[in-house]
Amino acid sequence: MNTPRLETERLVLRRFEPSDLQAFFQIFSDGEVNRFLPWFPVRDLEEAQAFYQQRYAPVYAKAQGYAYAICRKEDNVPIGYVNGETEGARDFGYGLRKEFWGQGIVTEASRAVLAQMKEDGVPFVTATHDRENPGSGRVMQKLGMVYHYSYREPWQPKDISVVFRMYQLNLDGDNTRLYRAYWDKFPEHFVETEL
Repeated sequence: MNTPRLETERLVLRRFEPSDLQAFFQIFSDGEVNRFLPWFPVRDLEEAQAFYQQRYAPVYAKAQGYAYAICRKEDNVPIGYVNGETEGARDFGYGLRKEFWGQGIVTEASRAVLAQMKEDGVPFVTATHDRENPGSGRVMQKLGMVYHYSYREPWQPKDISVVFRMYQLNLDGDNTRLYRAYWDKFPEHFVETEL
């Protein structure tokens, strides 16, 4: 199943559609919203379309995927996104236009997507956040994710050194599982005791 439509109390979670290009641009062009993400903000509608083709169209072409537009029920216009990968780290990520921050929208949307992933048999997800972005970590904690370790990565394409905190949620209940690939890959890794 690929990105099935979901609803929560306040939100509709669905695929991005071609008619969403302007809203997609608003989400991915904001420097503050995209500051801690592994891409540069898009500068125009053409770049937004290319970004969609690079990041979203391939997910929608797979048999299973989770690449959601977060929309408010009253207008069904995308204001953010929630994505969950189904292979490797099974990375889980989210973003939201800043005028909607602080309203619990990402947490509400993420809970619904995680429930769908669990129902579909995805065994676990991981999520990482830049240590300089603790708000993202608070969302991970609200979702029941557990912090396991931190690591320093020379981050591309922004060419900066970043300390990431790695969280994991075992959707299948197997809490003996720990995704160690980042720990093994990056020589500077450690456990922070005060979060």
